Amino acid sequence: MEHIKEFSKQAENYDRYSQIQKEVAKHLLNRLKTNPQKILDLGCGTGHVFKNLPQSVKEFIAVDSAKEMLKKHPLKKGVQTLCFDFESLEFQKEILKMAPFDMVISSSTLQWSKDLEKLLKFLQTISSNIAFSIFTDLTFKTLYETAQLKSFLPNKIFLIDTISKYFDIEYETKTYKLYFDDTKSLFRYIKKSGVSGGKRKLNYKQTKELMNNYPYDYLEFEVLFIN
Repeated sequence: MEHIKEFSKQAENYDRYSQIQKEVAKHLLNRLKTNPQKILDLGCGTGHVFKNLPQSVKEFIAVDSAKEMLKKHPLKKGVQTLCFDFESLEFQKEILKMAPFDMVISSSTLQWSKDLEKLLKFLQTISSNIAFSIFTDLTFKTLYETAQLKSFLPNKIFLIDTISKYFDIEYETKTYKLYFDDTKSLFRYIKKSGVSGGKRKLNYKQTKELMNNYPYDYLEFEVLFIN
């Protein structure tokens, strides 16, 4: 079932542009049907998953490739942060020493995977339980249509088909709208939120044209939740 969730204007000023990611992490964790005590969090960022866990855990391994993000992750008893590209062999060698895990969680990250199938094959060896939230190619739908560009984000059907090869899954899709006071603020959000992945496909002139032609005062997001 698809839901629409809307956020008020001035949202781009809320907690360093991460409002959507916070909401996504909350919903992902609300979907959990078990109480895993040993968790691996891939692409942990500043700790949205850990901060929203509905229960305490014995062991929480938080992995991110950005050292500055990890510095802001909560450090409490049982929490360990690791700076790795979680698709690297170095990460696999290190994390195998800590396996198995009750659950692997990844929120708002796997849309950037360079080889999702290869990653899933590995994750299958360290846990039988997953909880993922992934932005799909309908995120920024109108923006891409206006710019006449193809989205670089993965398709929902592709994600479901690929992940279901390796895990028994249930899934849900939610859509969100984030409103802004003006187009300039909207485009600033895209740049700073991390949702765009730092991928720039427009030159200055094209960006100005897009800002002038974009028809709405909001951005659309579609997120696939899998567990």
